[in-house]
Amino acid sequence: MVRLMPPTEGSSVHAVWPGDSYPLGATYDGAGTNFSVFSEVAERVELCLIGKDGREQRIELEEVDGFVWHCYLPTVTPGQRYGFRVHGPWDPGAGHRCDASKLLLDPYGKSFHGDFAFSQALYSYDLQAEDPAGGGVPPRVDSLGHTMTSVVINPFFQWGSDRPPRTPYHETVIYEAHVKGMTQTHPGVPQELRGTYAGLAHPVIIDHLKSLNVTAIELMPVHQFMHDHRLLDLGLRNYWGYNTFGFFAPHNQYAANRNAGGAVAEFKTMVRAFHEAGIEVILDVVYNHTAEGNHLGPTINFRGIDNGAYYRLLDGDLRLYKDFTGTGNSLNARHPHTLQLIMDSLRYWVIDMHVDGFRFDLASTLAREFYDVDRLSAFFDIIQQDPVISQVKLIAEPWDIGEGGYQVGNFPGLWTEWNGKYRDTVRDYWRGEPATLGEFASRLTGSSDLYEATGRRPSASINFVTCHDGFTLNDLVSYNEKHNEANGEDNRDGESHNRSWNCGVEGPTDDPEIRTLRGKQMRNILATLMLSQGTPMIAHGDEMGRTQQGNNNVYCQDSELSWMDWSLCDTNADLVEFTRRVIKFRKDHPVFRRRRFFEGKPLRTGDQVRDIAWLNPSGQEMTQQDWGSGFECISVFLNGEAIPAPDERGERVTDDSFLLCFNAHDEPLDFVVPDGDYAKEWTGAIDTAEPQGVSTLEVVAGQTISLEAHSLLVLRKTA
Repeated sequence: MVRLMPPTEGSSVHAVWPGDSYPLGATYDGAGTNFSVFSEVAERVELCLIGKDGREQRIELEEVDGFVWHCYLPTVTPGQRYGFRVHGPWDPGAGHRCDASKLLLDPYGKSFHGDFAFSQALYSYDLQAEDPAGGGVPPRVDSLGHTMTSVVINPFFQWGSDRPPRTPYHETVIYEAHVKGMTQTHPGVPQELRGTYAGLAHPVIIDHLKSLNVTAIELMPVHQFMHDHRLLDLGLRNYWGYNTFGFFAPHNQYAANRNAGGAVAEFKTMVRAFHEAGIEVILDVVYNHTAEGNHLGPTINFRGIDNGAYYRLLDGDLRLYKDFTGTGNSLNARHPHTLQLIMDSLRYWVIDMHVDGFRFDLASTLAREFYDVDRLSAFFDIIQQDPVISQVKLIAEPWDIGEGGYQVGNFPGLWTEWNGKYRDTVRDYWRGEPATLGEFASRLTGSSDLYEATGRRPSASINFVTCHDGFTLNDLVSYNEKHNEANGEDNRDGESHNRSWNCGVEGPTDDPEIRTLRGKQMRNILATLMLSQGTPMIAHGDEMGRTQQGNNNVYCQDSELSWMDWSLCDTNADLVEFTRRVIKFRKDHPVFRRRRFFEGKPLRTGDQVRDIAWLNPSGQEMTQQDWGSGFECISVFLNGEAIPAPDERGERVTDDSFLLCFNAHDEPLDFVVPDGDYAKEWTGAIDTAEPQGVSTLEVVAGQTISLEAHSLLVLRKTA
């Protein structure tokens, strides 16, 4: 049956066809658009088409299959704005929060228009109520005109010969970046493109990344997100973007072209440009919670569509939300339709948007079945068997704030993980804390204690020392305490235990000795990161000494405080050049990016030298007693002739052999070069005591050398 509907201004809709329940969302096929939305709790659902005059045309969705409400409109084309109104029970005590006065955004919306005007209209409870969690009748104030609207997009795009780089993990170097922060002040990016996807794809940005030899850019959240009302009242913004409500849409404020659907084409163009440069695009995704928050949050989509299906509600009081994330709610990944939404979103970004992988924020939350994190959860099972998602890079932030949420090393074999233990150990070692040498050795060699038991390889460890959350590299060596006063929370927010060391003075200083020491410490950390087995990740701007003035939680600082200062490329040119050299050094030498863990034994029978050996300052192999001695000077021999895994063509991989000498002490220390069983002659390859890391040192077996305080020396075997 065909129903005829009167058109709104600017709309040519006259016929309503039944349509299909799949795919969910708004899908334009070249002639018209299919609309579908899931709600098990709904009694009626209306599709609302928004005309150019801002008024709506409501269309009753009469077709329902498996709780999916749908229709097809043969004349609706890209650019049409729309939303849904869900009529159903308002019973917070039973977990139901349907409110037809709210124009609800499409959970599968691929583009959004406008902005939120925070007022009573966005909330389904009286803002003046004494008990906002109660079950009283909601105010029923219409949100049309106060909320964003969903937009039908044109899905067709000329990808040309685009192909994913598919860089193996052991060859990957990740660069974590923020779309706006990376481009907002770059003098080579045209003003109108700064802070956008188009700006990020500009040749000057791509050339910088290529010059660093990074292979993947990991973008902080680009799914459509909301700026918190509280932050806006303080004159701040949700800069980081961990406040998603649109899991299929690129954030429209990052688009230079903000016409309807313009962000989608611009994002695709950006991905295509990165792929042409051989750089993968990884997205930081936030499926653990949404922007609607707890019971005090606005009603913009999920809450009003099917509250109990999309959210984890508190046992014993269904008015409230379980919160494993510290943001007010937790997405209910146990529900089949919510799990489907996550998987459909992931596949969309791979198949339609051509991204190369994902970093899952607070991934432990997604793996919680009832309370505990479960390696056999439905989330892991469905990822494992999916033919699309299982083949891209999957990176877990393996913790949340709930009980038992710290799960470093416990994710299944398909996953890699942000290795928080690596971060903590490397920070402690270089600031001179009495961390055990065994812990440092394990982290440097790929953390087999964490990953080998699950059949994973060293690349499962995403090694990092800094990231968006916390101090920058420069601030890590310049501040003992956080300085977050600008965030408006009396410096209470952010991590207080940073494992940082200011080198003697808090904050900026003109003292040349301290500035020299800080430079060495930054080079020590960068070199350690690139010489460690595993997959290294650096934070944007660390290569040039970016500072946030001691603020370790710039989530709300959309300003010069958080943006890249590109003038530092000149000011700290030596650090930039050092970063380039040490990443290329890793790229050139497979012994630092082995595909398998060290075994501590020779590659072949009869060999005298094993694949790895740890040496004390006397040049002798470490004894059990040495490991507990608290040495701050230690070295490790890496045998380039003992790499067991072949290359992609099955050929044997060989490399030079190296001696890595570490001195975290505040005084120079003597070190005896080991005897001729390892090598007769060595030449310097990297020396962090030098501004660009260049070393011309030549030594022979048995020679005593002095390692400068707070430095790392790399020697290459020459004979």
